[in-house]
Amino acid sequence: MSAVLPIITRPVSAKRSEALLHLPGALYRAISRYFVNRAAIADLREFDEHALHDIGIARSQIEAAVHGLVPRPGRKPM
Repeated sequence: MSAVLPIITRPVSAKRSEALLHLPGALYRAISRYFVNRAAIADLREFDEHALHDIGIARSQIEAAVHGLVPRPGRKPM
């Protein structure tokens, strides 16, 4: 029985260390996505009402659209 116990606990510690290895990459992607979204919002705010209407969003929907929360016309929501 004592030979089986280290085998059972070893994968748990390996999963924790693997998760810590992925943390810097995940943090980098989250920060990058934040700045890309902010730039997209700033660009869309410069559009006039006619241009926003052409792409199918209202001015009040800009942030939601950038974050993917506004369904695209002609597509089924996921």
